[in-house]
Amino acid sequence: MNYLANDKRYDTMPYRRCGKSGLKLPAISLGLWHNFGDTALLSNCREMLLGAFDLGITHFDLANNYGPSAGSAEETFGRVISGELKPYRDQLVISTKAGYYMWEGPYGEWGSKKQLISSLDQSLRRMKLDYVDIFYHHRPDPDTPLEETAEALEQILRSGKALYVGISNYNPEQTKAMLEVLGKKGIHCLIHQMNYSMLERSNEAVLDVLDEAGVGSIAYCPLAQGLLTNKYVNGIPSDSRAAGHSVFLTKDSITEEKVKKAAALNELAQERGQSLAQMALAWALRRTTSVIIGASRLSQIEENVGAVQKMSFSGEEEQRIESILAQ
Repeated sequence: MNYLANDKRYDTMPYRRCGKSGLKLPAISLGLWHNFGDTALLSNCREMLLGAFDLGITHFDLANNYGPSAGSAEETFGRVISGELKPYRDQLVISTKAGYYMWEGPYGEWGSKKQLISSLDQSLRRMKLDYVDIFYHHRPDPDTPLEETAEALEQILRSGKALYVGISNYNPEQTKAMLEVLGKKGIHCLIHQMNYSMLERSNEAVLDVLDEAGVGSIAYCPLAQGLLTNKYVNGIPSDSRAAGHSVFLTKDSITEEKVKKAAALNELAQERGQSLAQMALAWALRRTTSVIIGASRLSQIEENVGAVQKMSFSGEEEQRIESILAQ
């Protein structure tokens, strides 16, 4: 397939500095957690990846176990980055992670040096890359000393297999501790990736730590896995992930309370001239460097990127949102 990137792709997407670093990330990033594995149509995956880049999305977020099956999302991405996107590699920020279960035996998960370095080597082979831009420790390990995990991240940086390192799913205390350990090694933690949305605000304490330390932040599930779209405002559609198509989102997750909040937020979004998804993304970007969206088709990415057209909120709108979320 011959591909020539849209020459206007950088005209409308905001690029925001990631903490106290020289790296800028697009306000909207694309995650490959779902819908890019070996059960997905390669043609649709390719259309989404190339279409996202044409819209100014330069950051693609992966992990060793994304699929299904585990590892297949990286393989899918590898086909596109070694093909149509190869001439644009230096215009892309590619991240991957390790820490959750990936292979059998004692070295297939958590945060040992053995696990993290082996996993990154596997990821690079699957993606057909020499390096990633960001490598994350995907979750804190209660049994491995922080010093060892930090040493692994340091070795990965020094080897050139990653340009920056980050952490994910660390609580405030764990975040402070890891930043201190890395700091003693002369390493700046670039970014923290966390679950954050209008319906999931428990990580605001982590954001406070990051702001003070000059570390960037990126939100996954900023649409609460679809709850903050108009998909669930009137109940659970038969073709939705909550109807039985996902182990991460079930009917039990769609409570009457959440549906009422989504409906009230949707009214405000319409008054703002946005979809609920666009408003929810704009809201999350008040506190984060970037947000990671997921998609099953290009039209969803196109809608979500529209969030950057109206990212500010009036004081009255913020108060109304807080009132809705407090119900």
